[in-house]
Amino acid sequence: MPAVVVVAVVMVMFALGYRYYSRYLADRVYGLDPTYVTPAHQLTDGVDFVPTNRHVLFGHHFTSVAGAAPIVGPAIAVFWGWGPALAWVVLGTIFAAGVHDFGALAVSVRHRARNIGTLAADVISKRARALFLIIIFFLLTLVNAVFAVVIGNLLVAYPGAVIPIFVEIPLAIAIGQYIYRTRRPALVPSIAGVIILYVLIWVGNIWPIEITGLADQLGFAQPRDLWVIILFAYTFVASRLPVWLLLQPRDYINSHQLFIALAVIFVGVLVGLDRIVAPLVNDVPAGSPSIFPFLFITIACGAISGFHSLVASGTTAKQLDRETDARYVGYAGALGEGSLALGSIIAVTAGVAASRAEWDNLYATHAAASGGATRNFVNGIASFAANLGVEFQLATVFAAVVVISFAATTMDTGVRLQRYIVQEIAELVGWRRVARNLTLAGLLAIAAPLALALLPGGGDAGYTFGVLWRLFGTTNQLTAGLALAVIAVWVLRRRRNPVAVVVPLVFLLAMTTWALIVQLREFVRADEWVLAPLDAIIFVLAVWLIVEAALALRRAGGPRTESGAIPGPRPAPDNSGAEHGTESDARQALDPPQR
Repeated sequence: MPAVVVVAVVMVMFALGYRYYSRYLADRVYGLDPTYVTPAHQLTDGVDFVPTNRHVLFGHHFTSVAGAAPIVGPAIAVFWGWGPALAWVVLGTIFAAGVHDFGALAVSVRHRARNIGTLAADVISKRARALFLIIIFFLLTLVNAVFAVVIGNLLVAYPGAVIPIFVEIPLAIAIGQYIYRTRRPALVPSIAGVIILYVLIWVGNIWPIEITGLADQLGFAQPRDLWVIILFAYTFVASRLPVWLLLQPRDYINSHQLFIALAVIFVGVLVGLDRIVAPLVNDVPAGSPSIFPFLFITIACGAISGFHSLVASGTTAKQLDRETDARYVGYAGALGEGSLALGSIIAVTAGVAASRAEWDNLYATHAAASGGATRNFVNGIASFAANLGVEFQLATVFAAVVVISFAATTMDTGVRLQRYIVQEIAELVGWRRVARNLTLAGLLAIAAPLALALLPGGGDAGYTFGVLWRLFGTTNQLTAGLALAVIAVWVLRRRRNPVAVVVPLVFLLAMTTWALIVQLREFVRADEWVLAPLDAIIFVLAVWLIVEAALALRRAGGPRTESGAIPGPRPAPDNSGAEHGTESDARQALDPPQR
């Protein structure tokens, strides 16, 4: 199968999805109102609430959600065949991810930019808020741990990426300061930042930074662990900085990188006339994980991801300039994520191997597919870049920088979101010192994922890609299902048709609960007494929340009650009414008081 044909067909389907389906969602399901005053304007504080140009916000949102997951997940999932993997990416992106990401952003904006877990209290029940917050905490713990190990492994394997990755941080801060002080558009300085970054890739290729010797001297079992500690120290500091200073300019630089990487893949495929050598449907070895349900949790980001609802409602909603921008930022952002997943599938089926036999050797077992996912992607990208005349070794550093940059921005956002969640949970249980102290909340936010990332037995064949990735995927998809439950109840209470939300909701909850049961049995049989209790806790919370959501949907579908219904769409919403509240009420509801 010529890879360029697959690329062309999928991109046309994505374009049609945005043109028609996202318009249907905007007009008929979510009822966007261009006159609605968004929280970014009501609660402007120059730190978190910042009205932002929709193109800049798209860059921030897109790169925050487009971490390593839409690369790694599809790169593993082609183990079952590129046909099933691609089908889930395309259908999931158009009919699930777009609905989910767009909906989480729209609902959050109508509720003072509160995160999706907090909204569960208003929309489902007060108990649901606490349950949802705990699940989100587990998800963020897994997200931050997984991406820290992914980045650590890549920095060890590709030391030429160290200089460009770490110089990008002060470079982004300089660009953020320039944009903030001059109030000039971000396009030109961010493009200049990308050019500097790519010059640094050439520099890094000449002077790679190895830390193996230093890690040995400090007593680390493997050099990756030293990188993991450095990364969490950095994200702790980064989570304290205003979004305009580092997060936005870095994400905007990385959004350009993303388009460049996609161009390298798609143009490289066209120039090289690469063909997909992997099987359409693979005859996997006996004892491998079954395609149902594990395909649908292996490809999380890239088809649908609960983490996106946390970003959409946790940071993006605080920066949305106009409510109608939610269609572009939310739905198009999901399509961008699907495009990256498409690129990953093409890279590991057409770029990484020249023949079926060579590909079969790389994907001989599920463990081999999991352990080699990022390496296969990097080598696939490098082969496409080589079609364009780039030296292979330099191209591998470029591809590694792309993956690390996306994973690092996800960690930046993930740690910031986990600090918010820690503060909210602390407020619920009465730990006011934690709720009000950013430093203490930030330390607690990084403690759990840091410990998980440093568990012994990691590496390519250990927790991260063998077991922890699947648990991350399950929790991620579960969070997506629960976010869809919140969105579905909200839509139904507004007397709009919820079918577009309910269909992916039911499918995801079925796949994730199925996977949790299967994994629990596997963990117990393997004596995994760290992951088995974690799986069991998440399963209990999931079942409880599913029951709460079902009851809420039943109530929402019944007759209106004076106390229970959220008012339907209004031609000109009252921005001081119950949905929006006063400015002081909104601030109090958003995040715990901070100092």
